Amino acid sequence: MTPLFIPSPPVGVWYLGPILIRAYALSIITGIILGWWITGRRWRARGGTQETLDGILIWAVLAGIVGARIYHVITDNELYFGPGRTWYRMFYIWEGGLGIWGAVAGGALAAWWGCRRAHVSFSSLADVVAPGLLVAQAAGRIGNYFNQELYGGPTTLPWGLEIDPAHRISGYEQYATYHPTFLYELLWCLVGAAVLVLVERRLRLGRGKLFAAYIVWYTLGRFWVEGLRIDPANRFDGFRLNSYTSLIVFVGGVILLVALLIRRPGLSPVPIEPTREQVIADDDADAPHDGPALREPAHSAGPTANAETTTNEGPEDLTS
Repeated sequence: MTPLFIPSPPVGVWYLGPILIRAYALSIITGIILGWWITGRRWRARGGTQETLDGILIWAVLAGIVGARIYHVITDNELYFGPGRTWYRMFYIWEGGLGIWGAVAGGALAAWWGCRRAHVSFSSLADVVAPGLLVAQAAGRIGNYFNQELYGGPTTLPWGLEIDPAHRISGYEQYATYHPTFLYELLWCLVGAAVLVLVERRLRLGRGKLFAAYIVWYTLGRFWVEGLRIDPANRFDGFRLNSYTSLIVFVGGVILLVALLIRRPGLSPVPIEPTREQVIADDDADAPHDGPALREPAHSAGPTANAETTTNEGPEDLTS
């Protein structure tokens, strides 16, 4: 009986004349497009305009890519600095090497800045982005499959990933199939995106809490995946650096989620954009906040209840 396994890709690079096309880059671009599209649908459903969202996301994506590369270079600096290394190759982003932690940090910082400029709620935007971000991360992992990298230890399971001899890690040359950690993380992200949407609908989880739930979900799965990987990495006391990062961010996400559940009950306000008169009034008053956001309708038995009346939850701190 022929053993089952996931075959390794025949190629990861294509040539269109003088143009080099890498599967890794296509995976990242596909992830950005999918995440942008999903976020756009969710944003418009909440009352925002695509123009405002695009103005925020373009900077968030660019900052995310820069942040991802910076994180990779810092945590794997031995690849670019030291004897026999070429330091300027750290700018060769097309060769791979992006850290999700740097991407989220850089993208979040740019998005916060963009929200303040556009006078919209950052916490609402974070909730809107969360499911699409997981889908984008899932698509990006396909690039690791084509590069035959970041796989786990040897396995004879039917879904073991075949790795060509040229891509096998030193000390494991005698094994042919390995744990497909790219697939594990891909599936974890897709399931997580569905879970977030379901939780948002069933539990009315919002006001920044959905993004906190994203942090908890992703880091939990990432900690498990990091424990399976055998590729070279900086370690401390036997654990990979990214394992420590996952654990620290997971604890931070749990604390943030609990704090928001206590401080901000209820569904996130709709990130509706302020009118020109409201922006002028805010500027004249020199009020450093993200601008107005439509809150949940107040419950009233009367047919003339104002849908924009503030609920008894109190106003949301839009700058958090």
